[in-house]
Formats: sequence, C-alpha cells, structure tokens
Amino acid sequence: MAAGVFKAKCLSVMDTVQRTREPVVITKRGKPIAKLVPAEEPVKDIFGYLKGKAKIVGDIESPVEPPEAWEVLR
Repeated sequence: MAAGVFKAKCLSVMDTVQRTREPVVITKRGKPIAKLVPAEEPVKDIFGYLKGKAKIVGDIESPVEPPEAWEVLR
C-alpha cells in the first residue's frame, strides 16, 4: 500500500489489520518502508488473575471460632 493511500485511510487500515490479523506493507515510491502488523493479544494466565482484587483484613492464620448458630447444628 502506498504511503499516501495509507495516510488517507490510516484508521480504516488499522481496523482491517486488527480484524483480519493480516499485516500491511507500506511503500514509498514502490519500496517497502514499514509494515503494520496486528498487536499480539495478551495471554490470559490463571495465576495472578485476581491480584489486587481482594484485600486481606485481620488474622487469616488463627482458627475460626464457629458462630453460635453452628452450635445448634451439632
């Protein structure tokens, strides 16, 4: 694609590259000068997925005393 055409249709070309995942070579006077490629999609990792989403409040190591309502179930 010629640089002038790319300049005129830049946003449309970027949308097309994102949608089709096909790179576009941009030329100037018939010589390649740049290549527009789709950005790599981030890998979703299960580890650390909830990092920063929860807050630990209080002591999480000591045993928990059951509430009085649990005493009835024994």
